[in-house]
Amino acid sequence: MGSDTPYFIGIDVGTGSARASLVAQNGEIKASSTKDTITWRDKHDHRIFEQSTNNIWEQICTAVKEVLKESNVPASAVKGLGFDATCSLAVSDFDANPITVTKGNDIGKNGDRNIILWADHRAEKEAELINSTGSIVLNYVGGTMSLEMEVPKILWLKKHMDPALFARCQFFDLPDFFTYKATGNSTRSYCSTTCKCSFVPDKGWQPDFFERIGLGELIDDGNWKQMGTAHGQVQTAGSPVGQGLSRQAAEELGLVEGTAVGSGLIDAYAGWMGTVAARYTENGQLSAVLPSLDESRHRLAAVAGTSTCHIVQSREGVFVKGVWGPYKDAAFPGWWMNEGGQSSTGQLIDFIITTHIAYPELKERAKQEGKAIHTVLLDVLEKLRHENHVDTYTELTKHIHFYPDFHGNRSPIADPRMRGSIVGLELESSIADLARKYYLTLEAIALQTRHIVEALNTAGHDITSLYMSGGQAKNVVMMQLFADTCNIPVILPKSHSEAVVLGAAMLGRIAAEGVKVGEDMWKIMVEMTPAGTLVAPGASPKVKKLLDAKYKIFRETIDIQNRWRQEIEEASC
Repeated sequence: MGSDTPYFIGIDVGTGSARASLVAQNGEIKASSTKDTITWRDKHDHRIFEQSTNNIWEQICTAVKEVLKESNVPASAVKGLGFDATCSLAVSDFDANPITVTKGNDIGKNGDRNIILWADHRAEKEAELINSTGSIVLNYVGGTMSLEMEVPKILWLKKHMDPALFARCQFFDLPDFFTYKATGNSTRSYCSTTCKCSFVPDKGWQPDFFERIGLGELIDDGNWKQMGTAHGQVQTAGSPVGQGLSRQAAEELGLVEGTAVGSGLIDAYAGWMGTVAARYTENGQLSAVLPSLDESRHRLAAVAGTSTCHIVQSREGVFVKGVWGPYKDAAFPGWWMNEGGQSSTGQLIDFIITTHIAYPELKERAKQEGKAIHTVLLDVLEKLRHENHVDTYTELTKHIHFYPDFHGNRSPIADPRMRGSIVGLELESSIADLARKYYLTLEAIALQTRHIVEALNTAGHDITSLYMSGGQAKNVVMMQLFADTCNIPVILPKSHSEAVVLGAAMLGRIAAEGVKVGEDMWKIMVEMTPAGTLVAPGASPKVKKLLDAKYKIFRETIDIQNRWRQEIEEASC
């Protein structure tokens, strides 16, 4: 392939892997490589999840070299690259050396374990302190700051770290760390700072807030050196970072020094960028109209993997209780975004399956039949449907009610204390029972998605469709449940696994072409996003009535859990 044809590389750092994809100007993915990354847990504390920027960077470099080799594209043909990553806290010194975040004698010293992963819930007390301040900062996170955000974690580190060691730390949301690693330029992105680090739209950092919670040293006479945003120097998505790839990073990646690097996005926002501009096929026919930028207001992106994030854009800021944002400039200059989410979805599905007593039997049957375990579970459900003379799986489980917040609620309740529950259990432990619980889990996730969509629309959004990406998008039964439960069409991407990394590659193109205006960014998205497939709501009147009843019970379950918790707390005084 000639070097006159431009290509772009997207790098997606997920919870358990790093992926690099080489993408053509029309959005066609020429080559991809995915490498697993390491996550450390603490057997004595289930809240702890830690990673290493060194480990992830090594995997990124290997993946990039592999896609160049596989595609036979010369490094000189790569005109730009972009990074997305999870909203995790990365800590380094001012020479980019990683600093240990693990509690104990080594915290604050140089060491590999320097990432507090997004799923880490160690900073609960710090989040409670922050939420007691009444600061304007809280207005832009749905009224309640999540313990998954970066400021509670930074405050936790201060409490557990020697002050002299804390003073030498730089704090990054993970996408910004990798643009720093790639360029040597520590300028931060609006996406990371506004969405996860308490940078208030149109107002910037709030010194009184940081003083009040005990992080006054970060102010640094207005320089904010540890946060990397001196005097509000923050960049919109895809704007060129520094002078492009540094010599060292270029050598490690196998690319050319100076190659444009776009300011990064959190992975969910890259999923938004890689999906919502898609046309779609319905009944085999491709939609004739190219979507306009204004149409983005009606398209909710759901990036569904281990957890699920829900992203929607608007021309004006919309304040939604229990939903993060509104965030200005997070993706497009001048536009606002809200972010809902579910802390555990794919993870919850796996948990329900693997902890059931019939799981070994399921695995053995899948092996014997040469099928995926999800396919076997659907076979069992289909057999149960016939035996019980019902039309749908929903009717099989109509008397069992599942509330899914095993890992707390991110949206729209914003309460990490929420817990899961199942009402309607029997003395049953067969593979049939496992199949029912599997379907119930899918149903509960769909009901909670409806809760989030309703909260967004009640506050002022006008969401009329759901654009999926991530591993759950390949679960056809689950996608139909989403459409039926939320009563809006669901658009599936051409590739469930490539939408996020495609969004990251778009950042590289935006940087390479110097695009600065939202309309032009949208045109790139439309050009590069493959057509998706529409799944229309299809529930019969009987099943729709049943789902509405289960949704009403779902909402009542929240009220009951809150009331019970209060009664127990009062009894414990």
